[in-house]
Amino acid sequence: MIKVTILYPANSAFDHEYYETVHIPMAIGILGAALKSVTVERGISPGAPWPPATYSTICSFICESREAYERALFPQAQRLQADVANFSDTPAVIQFSEISLEHVSTG
Repeated sequence: MIKVTILYPANSAFDHEYYETVHIPMAIGILGAALKSVTVERGISPGAPWPPATYSTICSFICESREAYERALFPQAQRLQADVANFSDTPAVIQFSEISLEHVSTG
């Protein structure tokens, strides 16, 4: 399993409503069966003694493999990329990770 994490810096303009109601549903539709789960997080600054949030938004896509992700994404990647200007004025940082350990609480 892989995790594709997309991070948007906190110092950028970002339209969370558009991202969550238009862009992410578009991405979910494009990724289709390759997508196992998705999360969207909004960075918060909890105050002293903690530092301010580094990222305003973090999105994580869990997929079976990099190949499955790329097969689903690549035919429509330009469509997704063109939509970024509708919610952000800053390019995202993208991290690919292999999930090596996962614990899900049952209670």
